[in-house]
Amino acid sequence: MRILLEVQMEKRLPHFSLHIEFSVSNEIVVLFGPSGSGKTTILNSIAGLVQPDAGIIKLRDRIFYEENKKGLPPQERNIGYLFQDYALFPHMTVEKNIAYGQKQPKNSQQDLTELLGIGHLSKKYPHQISGGEKQRVALARALATEPSLLLLDEPLSALDQDTRQQCQEELIKLHQMWKIPFLMVTHDQSEAERLGHRILYIEQGKLLKDVRLKEV
Repeated sequence: MRILLEVQMEKRLPHFSLHIEFSVSNEIVVLFGPSGSGKTTILNSIAGLVQPDAGIIKLRDRIFYEENKKGLPPQERNIGYLFQDYALFPHMTVEKNIAYGQKQPKNSQQDLTELLGIGHLSKKYPHQISGGEKQRVALARALATEPSLLLLDEPLSALDQDTRQQCQEELIKLHQMWKIPFLMVTHDQSEAERLGHRILYIEQGKLLKDVRLKEV
């Protein structure tokens, strides 16, 4: 299986040093562990929002970060990032939120919104839609940029159980369609096992074990 994402990084955090090394192919990899163990820092370092202290991060042949060299700016990394709070623009309609940063013409947005069942929300604003709908809008916006990698930071944690299960199914389908690496943080063991091809167990900035659950 071809390795697409390689992460070797060190980062000094307030209570410990993050020292992690792993690689990801075309699969869903879940970062799992207690709060404050460095999982979001890893995502933010890959996205270019945090600067590691040492190491190298690369996706395919593109180096995002290398020690003692200037890192690639976030906007040039071609990464989709689904934040825990979704980070939708409150002053923009659903349609305009999804179009932000979109590379392809509008009909491709229509394909995404139909796939996620949110086409009827296009003229609504974020405060007018439910948590599950916000999650789908944020996911559509992240994918509309046609990323080479999708990062997901506890994207389903605020949803009720039924909506959460529906969104889990959608993530699995989207991964099968997009065929790009998904790197996801969750605190839910059953969610990690349902979604992940692999689970990386992280504690105090260290990788304790790397467990493969299923083949891609």
